[in-house]
Amino acid sequence: MNIPLIDRSNYLKGLFITAKLDKELSTKEKDILKKISDKLGFANDFFQESIRCLLTNNYINEEPIIFSNEEIARSFLNDALKLACANDLVTEAEIVWLKNTAKANNLNNKFIENELKSLELSIFCIVTLHCEMKISPSLKNPVVNIKRVSS
Repeated sequence: MNIPLIDRSNYLKGLFITAKLDKELSTKEKDILKKISDKLGFANDFFQESIRCLLTNNYINEEPIIFSNEEIARSFLNDALKLACANDLVTEAEIVWLKNTAKANNLNNKFIENELKSLELSIFCIVTLHCEMKISPSLKNPVVNIKRVSS
């Protein structure tokens, strides 16, 4: 897929936002970000500096990313969901942001849920500070277990 420069910039920015929303950055997330950054043609020093200050950078605009076409938006959302799931923890903030980005790109409002269900892994999703939800999307009918956790 040939991606225009502005979309490549927004693609990586959106992935940085996704990674930042759960307030932690695992080695697996960094590896995914690096691989995509390289594919998009970004310099290693730019990537390293961005990663170094990602969690403390309060100036990243977290508005939903709008892409020039639906194909790029779908590709981005698929990569962003894989990134969000990389540490087996998908936060409510990540899901809300990805849903808002899907909506901003005129994608079906169930796009994110459908893509999550299609991923072949178990996801722990923090719904609130007091509730943990485990989703097993590899089954035909995903099983959702919700348990209260102490505050």
